[in-house]
Amino acid sequence: MSMGVAMAQTASNDQTQGNQSTANSQQRVNASSTSNTTTSNATQRDAKQLSEVTVQGQSLSLGGGLMSVQTAPKAVSTITRDAIEKASPGSNFTQMIGSIPGVNAATDDITGLANGHYSMRGYDSSDIGMTVNGAPITDTGSYSVYATEYGDSENMGDITVLQGIPDIDMPDSGASGGHIGWATIDPSHQGGVDFTQTFGNNDYRRTFVRLNTGDLGPIRSWVSLSDNTADMWRGQGDLHVTKVDGKSVLTIDDNNSISASLQYSRQSNYAYDGLSKALVAQDGYFYNYNNTWIPLSNLKGKALNTAATADENFYGLHTNPYSSYMFSMDGEFKVSDSIHLSVIPYYWYGDGGGGAASLAQESTSPVNKYLYANIDLNGDGVIGNSSTKNNDAAWAGAPVYGYSAATTWRPGVLVRANQDFGMNNSLEYGFWYERSRKSQVEDFGLVNPNTGTPDDFWGNSSYLVYPTGGAVQKFYEEYTTTELKKGFVTDNWTPNDFWTFVAGVSYLYASRQGFTFDYPGSATQTFSNFNNNWHKFLPTAGIKFQLDEKNQFYLGTGKTFRVPSNTAAIFDALAGVNNAAPEMSWNTDLGWRYYGDAISASADVYNSNYFNKQEVGYNPANNAEIYTTIPHMHMRGFNGEVSWKFAPSWTVYSSYTYTQANIRGDLDGGPYDSVNGKGPGIYPTEGKTMPDTPRNIGNVSLSYDDTHVWATLNARATSSLWGDYMNTESVAGFTTLNFSAGYRFADFSSWFTKPYIKLNVDNLTDRRALSYVSSAPVLSSAAVGKELNLYNSTAYYGLLQPRAYVVTFGVSFR
Repeated sequence: MSMGVAMAQTASNDQTQGNQSTANSQQRVNASSTSNTTTSNATQRDAKQLSEVTVQGQSLSLGGGLMSVQTAPKAVSTITRDAIEKASPGSNFTQMIGSIPGVNAATDDITGLANGHYSMRGYDSSDIGMTVNGAPITDTGSYSVYATEYGDSENMGDITVLQGIPDIDMPDSGASGGHIGWATIDPSHQGGVDFTQTFGNNDYRRTFVRLNTGDLGPIRSWVSLSDNTADMWRGQGDLHVTKVDGKSVLTIDDNNSISASLQYSRQSNYAYDGLSKALVAQDGYFYNYNNTWIPLSNLKGKALNTAATADENFYGLHTNPYSSYMFSMDGEFKVSDSIHLSVIPYYWYGDGGGGAASLAQESTSPVNKYLYANIDLNGDGVIGNSSTKNNDAAWAGAPVYGYSAATTWRPGVLVRANQDFGMNNSLEYGFWYERSRKSQVEDFGLVNPNTGTPDDFWGNSSYLVYPTGGAVQKFYEEYTTTELKKGFVTDNWTPNDFWTFVAGVSYLYASRQGFTFDYPGSATQTFSNFNNNWHKFLPTAGIKFQLDEKNQFYLGTGKTFRVPSNTAAIFDALAGVNNAAPEMSWNTDLGWRYYGDAISASADVYNSNYFNKQEVGYNPANNAEIYTTIPHMHMRGFNGEVSWKFAPSWTVYSSYTYTQANIRGDLDGGPYDSVNGKGPGIYPTEGKTMPDTPRNIGNVSLSYDDTHVWATLNARATSSLWGDYMNTESVAGFTTLNFSAGYRFADFSSWFTKPYIKLNVDNLTDRRALSYVSSAPVLSSAAVGKELNLYNSTAYYGLLQPRAYVVTFGVSFR
């Protein structure tokens, strides 16, 4: 593909080979209109040579939108609007990408309101870059992505996954294992209102409204609002998310445009708890946190302590409130006949976190002792003078609301230029700059002793304070400034109609500086500051051989690295060590693609060497967590997909993933605990398989679409997962069936248009399974830990939601 192809499935391309003036007038792809920018630097020869392949891909609607025409010399997959609009409308991007080869995706709740979990070729989500409309959305400190924050499916244009090698111009500082991007739809030229209403089990309700302005001179826009609520399917509590999205496009002329995008969300959610195998066996598949609160005001001593300890697990204290917005722009300018300029400035803001519970005790002492306060916590009308002994008759206290929150301010800009040197050569060069600030704190708020309700759900008031000075009691307080500077250049050369050569290099410089307090304001307060920097040259190269209009072969390789997280820098600063070496990967793809009249396929074998994967260790000498690393991981495998349009309205799509993700070397869990005669020590992980990495994943989808009636039956099989790095605990594989169907009615009138109804059923056979590893310890088995004199801890998992249905009605008013 090329300058003339904005998206494989949606752009039109009527250029003929040999018409150079037409090729020169074509617009390059841009990040605000399509997530697949792998061809933004294609040469004019590529544009001409591949136009027929593109038209062919459009006519096939490959895999019902689950597969697209690709031409980059590396592994790439794109899901188009055709598949997105048939999914459950509340689905977030992690649910959309589950069929893509190489991806393992799961979710706690099919409504899309509880984020999501995904990994790729053995890399977890924190190793994968992520952008929306070309702007980065991975957390600046941890590299986490909270999928619920970003967009409604009605506004998603396409989603692209680069399974191993990110584009060299991506604004990534943590993409050691690949990249995911999605773009919102462009505003329509016709004004009107789009409306959808959704209902489902667990009292799921969703209302979506989008206002389209149509053309207002050179500007066209849309803005949408959705309100989403549902009861949690296990345990008590509910999910409530409100989203506002918007986009405007200013068309200056055929060669110059500016777009602006907004994504805003506010979620007031309770949390799903990861469960161990033992907890599922003991408390059942539908257990979450405790459903009931034990009132405390009439209890004393040991009975009070027992009740308060149980109340720490009350669902009302385990929350997930968060609000965020991201504003980005994309300016696309033709500087000259041979130079195209893209400028993407952005600003991201987020505030919120997660709630939990800790036990605090009453004390009349003037000493600022952590989690002791001169406050009547249990509501008995008396401030006790509590003993630390839990069975003492003098024990007095109650759970308090521990709210771990982060506030992030993140401005940045990505600038790139594409310059043509005749038909056969194109050069891309540019820079990325970002300077973010992140404040993190866990402070404690008061809780109603008779109901268990936190006084302030968002943790902004009613604090637990110290007796002297009245400072808010906090577990930690941290502040980090991260500065990122990246320059890049890449060259595409197509000496003839058969060969394409790509080579490039980027230079990334990153610095993190800041400070951290533990127990600030207490008599045991500790403090440290840090100022670290890392920098690397990151080369990439690729070769593609276009045998004919249907067959292409490619070889791609690239080096990536991940700047250590701010938590790694903070833990090391507190421990007085420096273990925060950057993660680094070499990824190589070798593949073949075929796009035929009825059958299209792709196959890719890959090899990855992954160094210095960061993990949390423990130092028993000072009871402190430290960061350590897995020295080397070796990943290799196969990704493939095929689409067969065997009749005019029928399509079969299948994808398969085979992954070997092996640990090379032993993991240093921290200094040996000589006092207790065991400890973290050296864990013999050599040759073990990475947890949460199934060896085999298969997807098969049968779809029918005659423009009015459509239906899709999808089967997904996942093999077993290891729950820990030592491979002492595993969970069984499982297979799920999902069904979707809908009917598109004819327009009722000139103003009442595009009415439709659709049904989405997830987990049709009501399968129960532990679907992903939410927390993987180094060693799970107590017996193995005893044998090796090493610490062990529990593995926790997410659960597959039982059968769930969603019914949606939609219409457009023009």
